[in-house]
Amino acid sequence: MGGRVPRLTRAVPVLVGVALGVALLPATPAFAHNSLTGSNPVNGAKVATAPAKVELRFLAKLDPERTKITVVGPDNVPAAGGAPAFSGSRVSVPFSPGAAGLYIVGYQLPSNDGHPVKGEVRFTLTTGTAAAPPSVTPTAGTTPTAGTTPTPSSSPAPASPSTTPVAAAGTDDTGRGWLWAAGGLVLLAVLAAGLFLRRRRSARP
Repeated sequence: MGGRVPRLTRAVPVLVGVALGVALLPATPAFAHNSLTGSNPVNGAKVATAPAKVELRFLAKLDPERTKITVVGPDNVPAAGGAPAFSGSRVSVPFSPGAAGLYIVGYQLPSNDGHPVKGEVRFTLTTGTAAAPPSVTPTAGTTPTAGTTPTPSSSPAPASPSTTPVAAAGTDDTGRGWLWAAGGLVLLAVLAAGLFLRRRRSARP
């Protein structure tokens, strides 16, 4: 009997170790999945000042080539300002804020058992960034809006008609006609007077 008790005492740690190993076997696949442990901003947060970047923290080291990170804002407008930067189990993405509203950071990464791990972090930006008004560049053929003064075209002015002395020539011809008429009347008067004097002389006895 005395020999059996020491043997049992030495066998107890071995049996406990085997039992713990068997108990941990079903949990092994669970450790094969990487999982999110934290984020900045935290999930469900409401922030008034937009962060410079969005950061996600995971349980295990990330594979940059097989990890996908997306950031979208209201109306599914992309809000990622650049490519993700990886550092061990952390990844950060430059944040490009737009309008106020809900922003969703989605992630997808592989696991050891081949099943992808997917999830998302949501936060609300309470103060948005006003969009700059689009610049309007006038193009050829556009109609000027009210209040604008159209620029006169640089087309040459029509040439003024050349002045010809038509009126002066007509005036000179008219003056000469009057002179010829007056001369003719004087000549007729002289002839008439000469005929009258001849008749008187011929009529005397």
